[in-house]
Amino acid sequence: MDQVVPWPVLCALIEPVYPKPGNGRPPIGLERMLRIYFLQHWFNLSDPGVEEALYESLSMRRFAGIDLGREPVPDETTVASSATCWSGTTSGGRCSSRCMRTSKPAASG
Repeated sequence: MDQVVPWPVLCALIEPVYPKPGNGRPPIGLERMLRIYFLQHWFNLSDPGVEEALYESLSMRRFAGIDLGREPVPDETTVASSATCWSGTTSGGRCSSRCMRTSKPAASG
């Protein structure tokens, strides 16, 4: 998927509305959370479902760039709040639509 999805372009679209470090916990990296968001859509996973799948699936953790020896999987609340950055706002809604169009496999034929 790294060759198919233009991660830098999508991250640049979302970066203006993504949380910045400041008060509270530092945000998880934008590209990691975007990859998790894509996993949710590709595999029809809820927020708790993607958290569980990331703990159970080495291939999903590799795709998202998560090493359990160094950090935990983002919890379902973090997944939900991060996704609102690109799906729950006006500019984020445009990002979400563009992300999903970009991520659909080409029709064979």
